[in-house]
Amino acid sequence: MNMLAASQPAIAQDVWPSVPTADTLYCQERQLGYWFYCIDPDPEPREDEATPVPTASAAEELDAITGELRELKAQAILYPTPANVTAYIRFQREQLDRASLFSDVWQRALWQDPALDYTLERPVGALAKRQWQDARSAERDVVMARLSERYGLFYFFAQTCGACEVMSPIVKSVAERWRITVRAISTDGGPSRHFPNYIVENGQRPRMGLEPGITPAVVLWDSETRRPIPIGYGVLSADELQDRIYLLTTREAGHDY
Repeated sequence: MNMLAASQPAIAQDVWPSVPTADTLYCQERQLGYWFYCIDPDPEPREDEATPVPTASAAEELDAITGELRELKAQAILYPTPANVTAYIRFQREQLDRASLFSDVWQRALWQDPALDYTLERPVGALAKRQWQDARSAERDVVMARLSERYGLFYFFAQTCGACEVMSPIVKSVAERWRITVRAISTDGGPSRHFPNYIVENGQRPRMGLEPGITPAVVLWDSETRRPIPIGYGVLSADELQDRIYLLTTREAGHDY
């Protein structure tokens, strides 16, 4: 027994390497199948990832709504059945409700963000508009009071021009109020009872780049830059004439808008 026991470790060492593993003995040599968990199940086919459906942009959606509205309208006009007319009225009402909601939210946004409210710069309400106009007139008058230091007026008229009979006293009154020198130029050689010290045109308008043959015409002359600034043609009120002079001499284009 002692000799048998002594020999067992050596036998175990010689035999162990050839002993199959448990999985090999259990599965392969006994040829057990799928139901004994010896054969790994085939992986289930992976479902293809769903392709994202492209969503329409807001502009495309709006175009679709417009197109549908036009189509419903066309059907209602060409085939005015109760069903077609009702469908058009219902869809149109939905769009009117959408437009009303947009307008309401727009107004609320303006109330809450003064940077978006254009009426703060150019009021439309009667009271605010009056206050803005008064402030604007006061600023204009300050500019006009200093205008004669740098500017003068060329006034082109014709004796046979009916509009000149209306415009001449307006130009004269504005010039006298602000002490602006006026050089009156007769385009047909005829006199003016408002400007007796007139001169006859001798190529002045082409040199200033003015439209030929149109009277009356008012041009502001900048003595510093030596360039003409056309103010306007035809009959202008005194306020309009002063506003144009003020804007063209002190305001850059787009400043008020």
